[in-house]
Amino acid sequence: ATRTKSADVERADSGIGQMPARKWRNRASETLSSLQAWEAHRPCTDCGERDLPVETDVQNCNQRRADLCEKCRKRRTERKESVLEFVNTEASYGEDLRIIKEEFYLPMQAAGLLSQEQLLGIFSNIQELIDLNENFLEVLQEEIDQAFDQGDDDLMTVCIGEIFLEFVNMLPAFQTYCLQQSSSVNMLNALEKEKELLRIFLNVSQNDNTALRRMNLRSFLMAPLQRVTKYPLLLSRIIKATTEYHPDHGSLREAKSRIESHLEHINMKTKQEGNTWTLRSFRQDSKKKREVINIEMRETALKTVGWLREETRFVMEGSLQLAQPPDGQWVKKGSKTLKFQNMQVLLLVNMKRVSESSLESAEPGPVKDAVLVLIRDKNNGKFHLLREPLRLSNCIVSTDPDCDDTFELIEIRREAFVFRDSDRARTHHWFRQIRRYSRELGSWKKRRNALPNIMISTPHTRP
Repeated sequence: ATRTKSADVERADSGIGQMPARKWRNRASETLSSLQAWEAHRPCTDCGERDLPVETDVQNCNQRRADLCEKCRKRRTERKESVLEFVNTEASYGEDLRIIKEEFYLPMQAAGLLSQEQLLGIFSNIQELIDLNENFLEVLQEEIDQAFDQGDDDLMTVCIGEIFLEFVNMLPAFQTYCLQQSSSVNMLNALEKEKELLRIFLNVSQNDNTALRRMNLRSFLMAPLQRVTKYPLLLSRIIKATTEYHPDHGSLREAKSRIESHLEHINMKTKQEGNTWTLRSFRQDSKKKREVINIEMRETALKTVGWLREETRFVMEGSLQLAQPPDGQWVKKGSKTLKFQNMQVLLLVNMKRVSESSLESAEPGPVKDAVLVLIRDKNNGKFHLLREPLRLSNCIVSTDPDCDDTFELIEIRREAFVFRDSDRARTHHWFRQIRRYSRELGSWKKRRNALPNIMISTPHTRP
């Protein structure tokens, strides 16, 4: 009987008494009320605001979009529409490119209406644009399908900016096409007047071929120009509907800046070649102008070294002061005795591709070659190479403690150069980067331990 009574007491208050139990129940009730109040005013998962409407429907509460405020719901809808517009218009642009090839280029080639040289003059690098569009569209469509498969109906996991930057090598292909557009149209006009069979073919195609939508060849040839000028507008719309906390926000802005800079570069090249037409002009600021200059220098450097674009990486580029000392006594006298001139310097590295993809490889391979390109700016939009590129595999880079604001680059059996930047930290960074690739590629280092003169003996500096 005693044991039963003791057990009953334990079941009644669990050993904590009536007052603590009452306080616990009150506190639990308050906690439950707080949770309900928080649920009624839960923060938006996108912006963190607490102005969400109270959901009375249980199913709505379980939905993903029920955790969004009204403003963010509209923003997600706008972003989804912008992303789909980007992909759908890319698909439409690709269809126009295929029409150019299948309905004009191939029939004209098969019928012998034009020679191969004339076809190349009119259609330029249309096949390159087709290949780039197909690869770009394939990746975009895969991202859309994957998002839907994972239940992301708002396409928040689709990062257009990152994908665009991966395919940024398609911009030079647009440049090639745009710069030849004026001569292509002039050639087409001249051949149409000269060749009656060509004129008949173009007229019949426009009137009877339903795939052309009553459009002539000139209209289709404008498709790449219209597409490249529309990229900034499409990206701007996605940026406007993408919160700054989204992981793709920075990539979207960078992609927009890159395409605008390339368009300004195309306009500049067009004016230099004397063409009367230009692409749509964009607002120019100092940053855009600097990027246009950088693009021009990269094009000059690539043309000089003759490397494939997808295998080339620009490690560093910028302005340096350059001097060529007549002898090796300048260190004792100090760098103030040297006559420096401003120079644009680009450090290029040739990376071996891991895959055979025609696009930029995600994982660069080993370094095959590295050069230093020296360019003098003539301040009129044109550049002049100071000399042939300096191959770092044939150079030795060194610095002296007494002249820590400069570093010296010696080309074996040839010239010596002294470089410096206005900022000492930048000078050291240039030195470290150039020395790194010089040591990696120098085959002579095994013979004399990377010393510029075989008679020099400094064992404390040797590894």
